Amino acid sequence: MPNPLILNRLSDIDLRLLRIYKTVVEAGGFAAAEVELNISRAAISMAMSDLETRLGLRLCQRGRAGFSVTESGQRVYEAILQLFASIEGFRTQVNALHDQLKGDLNIGIADNLVTLPHMKITDALRQLKLKATDIGINISMMAPNEIEKAVLDGRLHIGAIPRLRKIAELEYIPLYEEESQLYCSYHHPLFDNTKHLDIIPLVKNHDAVAPAYAQTPATKSQYQALKTTSTATDREGVAFLIMTGCFIGYLPTHYAEQWVQRREMTAICSEHFNFTTDYAVIHKKNAPTNFLVDAWIKELIKI
Repeated sequence: MPNPLILNRLSDIDLRLLRIYKTVVEAGGFAAAEVELNISRAAISMAMSDLETRLGLRLCQRGRAGFSVTESGQRVYEAILQLFASIEGFRTQVNALHDQLKGDLNIGIADNLVTLPHMKITDALRQLKLKATDIGINISMMAPNEIEKAVLDGRLHIGAIPRLRKIAELEYIPLYEEESQLYCSYHHPLFDNTKHLDIIPLVKNHDAVAPAYAQTPATKSQYQALKTTSTATDREGVAFLIMTGCFIGYLPTHYAEQWVQRREMTAICSEHFNFTTDYAVIHKKNAPTNFLVDAWIKELIKI
């Protein structure tokens, strides 16, 4: 490939090509990126060829074998994330000089919190938007460890995650205490006897679904008493398996309530099979001043 040009200067054209490449990587290929970018596959292919020429690197493999990112392509993608986070940080800092609430607020949230009755996240966002109508709010639903990483590297300003560990570079603001109980669906043989204490020794004989995501040691101990035969990467996946009638599993009470109200799911001996999970809002320590983050946190603390 010819000598890279982008290393000498970074133009608007280069930024456009980098944004296209970022979208292609996150979509998993050219075809999936067409809808997101609203340009043809041929135009995407041309843009990628142009970017590879400008960088002097092979970024991805495409062809009959499918789409894949090269090692260099992955490193470029990670650099793009840092670049765009820095650009957003620059814009935020300049706006801060005018003491105005402008720019974007990027938030990462763990799954299935929207059904909590105390809507702290939502109410704080509403109050912020009422005060600053020009802001953009970008929410990403992500695994807790991915949220931590994104807050640390600047891709996200704020995260809402379960308190599984404490990272020194992050600030933690208490958010929720979430209760979970053990559930079965109306198809399950335990459904009509879930309130009796004599059901406790029977529970270990039934297939259970456990989360594939990180848990606290106290939470993990709850699953040790179960006959775990399947896993799910999120709580919606847990609910799917419970609703088959072939599995029991733990769900947050606020999330399970929609099925409980319809008599499609019930808690199993709730006074015995239960645990709580603490949630917190996180943001990076010693980050540059960000009036949007500060304003949202102030609204959150008021609630």
